[in-house]
Amino acid sequence: MTDAILRRPKEAILTPIARRTPRRVHPLGLTMAGLVPGLGAALAAATGHSFLAVGLWLLNRLIDGLDGTLARQQGRQSVLGGYVDLLADFVVYAAVPVGLAVHHDSRAAWVAVCVLLASFYVNTISWSYLSAIAERRRAVADDRLTSIELPGGLVEGAETVVFFTAMLLLPTWTPVLCWVMAVAVAVTILQRLAWAVRAL
Repeated sequence: MTDAILRRPKEAILTPIARRTPRRVHPLGLTMAGLVPGLGAALAAATGHSFLAVGLWLLNRLIDGLDGTLARQQGRQSVLGGYVDLLADFVVYAAVPVGLAVHHDSRAAWVAVCVLLASFYVNTISWSYLSAIAERRRAVADDRLTSIELPGGLVEGAETVVFFTAMLLLPTWTPVLCWVMAVAVAVTILQRLAWAVRAL
């Protein structure tokens, strides 16, 4: 919902960092390095270290934002880089809720996490296919800041950061927050379906 609004300020913050980053730091290597704190956040969540989990999660998100900015600054943008970046995101998006469910260790938590991950699964199909169609029809702007474009929705990257941060800070609320996020993701799926009905 807010990703398009936040892209320019994010770039303004990350561009000076990217400019000071040595050229030997490759954006794809940075993407892969970001998996370490991302999976670390899941492990910290599973073992009940909430503040460590939040710190590692936010570090992962910082690296996730920086790798794309670095690629643009270095002229190293690539389809492979965009693909690996997205793949790494979804590895972490799956691992963190599972880590929380391990810590909560209740049927309610596991059911809520399963529903949330199922909503992610359906949502991924809802936007990835639309993105492919949009690419084919050249229906997106050429000055985009990500490697793919898709119709906006209630839950995007920024909202995911907020929900996951709240879950990591308040692990006892994991079932409730997972259900709330799953409903919000369902609304996002319906928004994209409505977009498809109008545009395709």
